Amino acid sequence: MNGQHILILDFGGQYNQLIARRVRECNVYCEVKPFDKVSLDFIREDKPSGIIFTGGPNSVYAEGAPSVPRELFEMGIPVLGICYGSQLMAHVLGGEVSTCVTSEYGKTETEYDKDCPLFASQELPRKAVSWMSHTDYISKLPKGFKKSAQTWNCPFAGMYCEERKLYAVQFHPEVNHTEHGITMIDNFVKKVCGCTGDWTMENYAETAIKDIREKVGSGKVLLALSGGVDSSVLAALLSKAIGRQLTCIFVDHGFMRKNEGDEVEAAFKDWDINFVRVNAKDRFMDRLRGVSEPEAKRKIIGEEFIRVFEAEAKKIGRVDFLAQGTIYPDVIESGSGDAAVIKSHHNVGGLPDYVDFKEIIEPLRMLFKDETRKLGQELGLSDTLVWRQPFPGPGLAIRIIGEITDDKLEILKDADWIFREEIAKAGLDRALNQYFAVLTNNRSVGVMGDFRTYDYTLALRAVETTDFMTAEFSRIPYGVLEVCSRRIVNEVKNINRVVYDITTKPPATIEWE
Repeated sequence: MNGQHILILDFGGQYNQLIARRVRECNVYCEVKPFDKVSLDFIREDKPSGIIFTGGPNSVYAEGAPSVPRELFEMGIPVLGICYGSQLMAHVLGGEVSTCVTSEYGKTETEYDKDCPLFASQELPRKAVSWMSHTDYISKLPKGFKKSAQTWNCPFAGMYCEERKLYAVQFHPEVNHTEHGITMIDNFVKKVCGCTGDWTMENYAETAIKDIREKVGSGKVLLALSGGVDSSVLAALLSKAIGRQLTCIFVDHGFMRKNEGDEVEAAFKDWDINFVRVNAKDRFMDRLRGVSEPEAKRKIIGEEFIRVFEAEAKKIGRVDFLAQGTIYPDVIESGSGDAAVIKSHHNVGGLPDYVDFKEIIEPLRMLFKDETRKLGQELGLSDTLVWRQPFPGPGLAIRIIGEITDDKLEILKDADWIFREEIAKAGLDRALNQYFAVLTNNRSVGVMGDFRTYDYTLALRAVETTDFMTAEFSRIPYGVLEVCSRRIVNEVKNINRVVYDITTKPPATIEWE
């Protein structure tokens, strides 16, 4: 790649994506590559401004442990090793790594050497909390290195050789628990690597539009538009690039949240694209009649979506390109980062065999979710879509426990609407990563006025997460939950009990089905 950028070598660390996100937050472009897929020749050709080693679960002295050749450190490229990456740097360069007498996990008071460029910023104190997670440590520094940080149990919590631009920290500056961690990363990519921070969504949009125009030429592009953040931002980007050469097919299966189908259509009404909305609720409901098992619902909806999509796509005629909203976490999680990796659209569930296209184009494949949202704002996409809550392809069909009926669907739409409205009123809509209502199949006795009721229990779910692989339940204030419960029971027929899900992931999943 030409221009300023950081190469992140992944050694199996759980925070690999987070490191990349922190570098991007410094307005510096970066890419994550598995360490064993990157050769010295690749690095010479790639010419990164700097390299970051991630953490990892191995011990550097174990047989078959991930490693890099010593020559990498002699290429004149700045390197920052984090956790396992720091131990690897020490091990390869002649230092010693040993097993800790006392392992360090969690928040740890750390003392920094302010002469080290990583910690030289005025706002960074001499002592602060860092996040540790290790059972090995650097017990002897390589020749030419100085100590840059220490803790009570870790004498070399950081080391550096300023002359060779080699830096290492045992802790994790990329996590929020490390105080001033983003400043440390910023110091590395800018003060040490010399990056100026010119990676912005404005620049990205300009480049992406130019690249799309060159690739597509006069061809036609087809996009399955779900109304989710990724596909909506992609539609906006393609609209700016190729206008009516793009056809978006929006299959409304009837399981979207209240008013959402109309909101998606309204959002693209004035965009210069061919927008096709297919109202297929009756077709999907017919297929789902009598079905209660969650996986069966998913498979039926996925298959039916393909059938509807195929029928509409045939009306268009020849299609040259199929566009997909693949984003960077999908690429990283594939384990390769290879441009040939293709992610099936989450609503399509697979590519229709009959579509005759030259190529799949994925203009968002190097963006994280937060960057995708910023791009959407840059392109003028409505906040309704840019900040849309994550929503599964099958929609409300898997938030209704048991068989789906029209009555249950309307009950859930109304209750979910109230929950989302009250969360927004409380100013929590952007603080929570996902929140929604679930209509359970459980009915219980209640009292409304002088009458006995026997109606449904509604569950509310809200989580906070950075990667959606793990999640904490959100500590929504009781007052907000009380208002939600009161309104739902009073305004939505056939619900007489509201419960709040306080289970983390794991052991639970975020969705109930």
